[in-house]
Amino acid sequence: MSRPLPQTTTSIGPLIRGRRRKLAITLQELGESSGVSVGYLSQLERDNATPTLGTLAQIAKALGVGLDYFIATPRPADALTIAANRPKFSIDGSSVVYERIGAEFPGSQLSSFILHVPPGYRSETVSHEGEEIVVVLEGSVVQVLEGEEFRMQVGDSLHYSGNRPHGWYNDSGDWAKVLWTGTLELFHGPTRAAPIVPSLATGLREDGE
Repeated sequence: MSRPLPQTTTSIGPLIRGRRRKLAITLQELGESSGVSVGYLSQLERDNATPTLGTLAQIAKALGVGLDYFIATPRPADALTIAANRPKFSIDGSSVVYERIGAEFPGSQLSSFILHVPPGYRSETVSHEGEEIVVVLEGSVVQVLEGEEFRMQVGDSLHYSGNRPHGWYNDSGDWAKVLWTGTLELFHGPTRAAPIVPSLATGLREDGE
């Protein structure tokens, strides 16, 4: 599977630092309100680390903004996305490439993305509110749920509550393609330019670094 090239990247650090300073709060205060360690926040502000979308969601909530504050991309005009025309995105520094396939409308609760996962990629262990469903479309990944590993091949799916510690990795030699669907509330709301960048394992870092 050839590597899909991202078309847009966003530098997260200056945006976190700028918003924090505008609110006149310290890293310690942001860490307490977001549940993310001061050390990891410091790394993020210096662009020395790349957060999962769930970690970014926790920070966004603490800063009083939506995820679109950090990641702005063209918003689809309607609920239809054409596979051949869907832009691909990545968070600056991340090797995972994303396609947004969900749409936003009043009352919508789901977000959905296709993830292109490179060989050797490993997420951190996370937990959060809401729920997730993952389906492997190509290749294979290993999903870790409360310490139990599930090797998922093409067509396999897993549905779980986000408050159960989870993570995932691709230990194969090939790219994997995964459909991710979740109900994290911060994936919704007005966007300056809609498609946002997700992570299969979303939520709050447990190791803090």
